[in-house]
Formats: sequence, C-alpha cells, structure tokens
Amino acid sequence: MTEWNEFSVWINREAADAVSNILLDLGSSGLSINDRQDFANLPEYGFDGLWALDESKFPEGQVVIKGYFHQEDRLDRLKQEIKDRVDKLKDFDLEVENYQVHYAQVNDEDWADTWKKYYHPVAISHFITIVPKWEDYQAQDGREITISLDPGLAFGTGTHQTTQLSLQLLEQCVRKGQTVVDVGTGSGVLSIASAYMQAGQVYAYDLDDIAVASAKSNIALNGFQNTISVQAGDLLQGVDLEADLVVANILAEIIGPLIPQAMRVLKENGKFISSGIIKEKKDHIIQCLEAGGFVVDQVNQMDDWVAILARKPFADPGQDD
Repeated sequence: MTEWNEFSVWINREAADAVSNILLDLGSSGLSINDRQDFANLPEYGFDGLWALDESKFPEGQVVIKGYFHQEDRLDRLKQEIKDRVDKLKDFDLEVENYQVHYAQVNDEDWADTWKKYYHPVAISHFITIVPKWEDYQAQDGREITISLDPGLAFGTGTHQTTQLSLQLLEQCVRKGQTVVDVGTGSGVLSIASAYMQAGQVYAYDLDDIAVASAKSNIALNGFQNTISVQAGDLLQGVDLEADLVVANILAEIIGPLIPQAMRVLKENGKFISSGIIKEKKDHIIQCLEAGGFVVDQVNQMDDWVAILARKPFADPGQDD
C-alpha cells in the first residue's frame, strides 16, 4: 500500500484556486478540497447536518486544500516552499492571513475514502444534476441533464457555488448550435453542460496539463469528444475564433486580463459569463467589464460568491436592444 506525504493548507475560500495551483506546480500528484459550503448543498446534509461534520476537517470560514507528494527527501523544504508561495499571494490582493500548513502521512485507501464517501448526485439547477461516475442514478424526468463526472484527485465535485452560478447562467444563455468557449475548464463540467444544452461546438482551455487530461476524461465519459475540443492554453492568448458565449469560472484577479481577450473573440451581442468572484470584488470586476466595453446585464450571488453576465454590444448603438 502506497504511503503519501500530505500537506494541508487551511486558508479562506477566495485563495483556494490559487493554493491548488501552487500545490500542483510543486509536484502534487493530486488534490482534495474540504469546504463545508459544498456540503450545505447536499440533500443528505443541509445546514443542520453540517454541525455533525468534524470541525478539524471542515473548519468554518476556511477551506482545507490537501496536496499529496511521493518525495520523502525534501519535506521540510517543501513545507517552506508552500508557505513562501502562499505569502506571495498577497501581491495579488488575495486574503491569506491566518492560514496554516500541516503535514501528515496517509495511504491510498485513506485518500480515496476521504473524498469519495461524501460525493453523491447533486441537483445544481432545475434541470442539471451532477453524478459521480460510480453512482447509479436515473434521471427524474425527460428534461433533466445528468452530467457524469470523475473528479479524480485534482478537481472538485462541481457543486461549489461558483460552478453552480456558472451552470445556472449557462442554462439561461446557451442556444442550439452556438459556439461556446470555456476558459479554465478544470474538470470540464461547464463544457459538458454546454454540449448537453446543444451547443454546436465547445472549445475548452486550461493552463494546467492535469486539468486538460481530467477534462478530456470527463468529456469522453459523457460522449462529447466530437463536440468539445480541449487544449492547454493561457486564457485566450493565441485563440482565433468567433464565439457566441465565453464562460470563465476562475479567480477574480485573472478575469481582469481575460476581459479584452473575451471581447476580441466574441461576436456582436455575444455573452460573457464570469464567475469565481468573491463578493468584495464584485464592483471592481463590474467596473473592469464596463471599462472594457461590455454591458453588464445580470449579477447573481450565492453566499459569498458572485457571477456576472455581460454582453458585447452591437457596433452600431442604434441596433443594440
């Protein structure tokens, strides 16, 4: 049985994606993320059931991001590298005060049980249910979309508020035959949902090679290899296409540089869905969108997270309705 060196970073939710990237970049073979807010959305828990969760594993106000490493000869140095890089997140205006880094040894079986035993089918919207590939689930009616996911060890279950907000806006915006671009695809769930909603072609991009592999696996699991193209890419740099809709569930700090790129690839009247925005940065992102030429049509919020639906206006203002 393989032993793993587990490094856990306790930190606030806003920094979760950035810390995940740090652990992967330092060589983690995978990640697990414990966030009590995820369990608030599971029918078998609800808010009352959250009190039964072990506070040492699901702290209030923070998430616990766990990275798993084989190396045994640089553990002290690795812990210091994690701390140094988390400290640097302050330069990006991320709140990283009072974070903690812990170390433990675990085996393969413990690792798998930690995240799989809590992952069940979850209704994300009126018509979308996310189902782990090992669960036997039957759609409740003909309109329900069931997305099969194998989150592996690097990506979440698709139930986080930022993903829910993105999916709900996609459900509102995607039209049959449209071209959709998914920036920072992760597990591929937004691309898969777009394909289920009859998008004509979906292009998914992620900077991380593990994300690209994870997305391709999940896309195949749902049978959309011919509809969804997945590539490694730094946002939309070098991407030359015309899209009806761009969706990005990423850090607020990364949405800023993405705005002019999204404006470039979108058709007139094309839609831009941005999520992963902590509520304190909502006004800043709205200002950036408007300064970049977008019209903000809708702002949705769930707990501390915000998603924004913006639109590229027609070139002739007289045609803009």
